[in-house]
Amino acid sequence: MKKKNPINEDIEIQVAERITLNENNFKFKKYYLFIAFFLIFLLPFIGLEIISNFKLNLSGVNNAKKFVNNDLSILGHLPYKEISKEKLVSIEPNIEVHIDMSESLLKMREDAIKDGIYLVFLSGYRSINLQKEIFYSLKSMRNQIAAERAKVSAPPGYSEHSTGFAIDIGDADKRETDFEVQFENTDAFRWLKKNAAKYHFKLSFTQHNKNVDYEPWHWRYEGSIEALKVFEASNRNLKKLQN
Repeated sequence: MKKKNPINEDIEIQVAERITLNENNFKFKKYYLFIAFFLIFLLPFIGLEIISNFKLNLSGVNNAKKFVNNDLSILGHLPYKEISKEKLVSIEPNIEVHIDMSESLLKMREDAIKDGIYLVFLSGYRSINLQKEIFYSLKSMRNQIAAERAKVSAPPGYSEHSTGFAIDIGDADKRETDFEVQFENTDAFRWLKKNAAKYHFKLSFTQHNKNVDYEPWHWRYEGSIEALKVFEASNRNLKKLQN
């Protein structure tokens, strides 16, 4: 009997171990079955939530694109606020420009003279009221509809001249080309095309613009933070307006 007891005890211990292992396996399986059932139950709801969020995000992206690409232009012209009188300076009789660009503009003319080129300033700042008179009065005189007139003159509130950063330039030796496309054939235009960027001037209405006629005489200044902010929308939408 003394020999059998240790054997029986060993057997009982082994059986007890087997029972414990089986119970753990059963609990383990129940745990994962519960998780699996839980996931299967929630999966449709999770999927719907993901799809819903994706649609919302996509909608947000589309709305952002619409906002960025929001076309506020009228007849090809973008809106511009009128500059305050305090920021205007007179560079010669009847020609006022934004103080930020006055120095660069005068420097450009001086340097052009050194190269034998004589630039003429034809028009600088124009108030919205003056632009209104130009746009509607001349349109009536020329018997043109608004779309036709807008090709050569911006509607009031949509002219770069109201910002004080725009300047119309002519050739002193070819005054017959003032405000004419033929200005592109002058020495003054060729000099501007080659050198204007050095003074932070850019041609506003190129030959690629579909809504506004080509204006080789119309240049704008982009050499200050304020000027860049003013023309940000124009530069951002340049390709859109030209296509």
